[in-house]
Amino acid sequence: MENVTLNNGTKIPQLGLGVFLVEDKNDLRHSIEYALADGYRHFDTAAIYHNEAGVGEALAASDVKRSDLFITSKLWDSVQTYDDTITAFKASLQRLQTDYLDLYLIHWPSAGYNEKWRAMEDLYNDGLIKAIGVSNFEQPQMDQLLTTAKITPAVDQIETHPYFQQTQLHEYLANLGIAHEAWGPLGQGKGGVLKDPVLNEIATAHNKSVAQVILRWHIQRGIIVIPKSIHQARVAENIDVFDFELTDAQMTAIAGIDKHQRGSEDPNDEAWLKRSLTMN
Repeated sequence: MENVTLNNGTKIPQLGLGVFLVEDKNDLRHSIEYALADGYRHFDTAAIYHNEAGVGEALAASDVKRSDLFITSKLWDSVQTYDDTITAFKASLQRLQTDYLDLYLIHWPSAGYNEKWRAMEDLYNDGLIKAIGVSNFEQPQMDQLLTTAKITPAVDQIETHPYFQQTQLHEYLANLGIAHEAWGPLGQGKGGVLKDPVLNEIATAHNKSVAQVILRWHIQRGIIVIPKSIHQARVAENIDVFDFELTDAQMTAIAGIDKHQRGSEDPNDEAWLKRSLTMN
């Protein structure tokens, strides 16, 4: 496993297991068990996923030391004030059966994010979080956050895949020293990414799957990835990407298939952000 060093010196495993939409407790437990056996130590959840408790139970049942794990969770949009942020964070800790988080993120740039960030800075300064960051922030929201932030976010977790490469935002984050983390790194099964002929040709050349080529492409861009799977073979396949490299020509070829095709909600959609405030 390779690590990325965040802007505060914290090291994060570059590949982890995402658990978005995994609500069945047995599926979740098995997925985490498979991942731990295959060497995963980075696990990404969120309050809105309604599976923090299951993640906590599965990790607590393992023989892996807490200090060897990297656990991320996210603060949901319905939480809008300083005090409610503190309360929500403590509830996440309780569900995850841990006394600290390695990374805590503001999930979307919805109303109140500057105030939420102030609370997260205090939690960080109190030693309850190793690193703090955001998710789904684009340049305008990040610029606004930085007008009041005392701590620069360590991470921005954003939708990124070969059909939505986020090249401009990637460069912006790099200039600020903010790590780029990809959610939906394989395209979430949307838009035909896994059937792309360029990716399939590269996969054949390396005797790897298209998914492995995509994950390797992210890694060579310096991006942190959190692919999700509840299937044992795919969990094993997704981490088996550190024994080959894409050539410069192959990286350039993948850069050429960008469709700027977002597969999920747009953080610039004010109507979506307003609706998210009522979700729990």
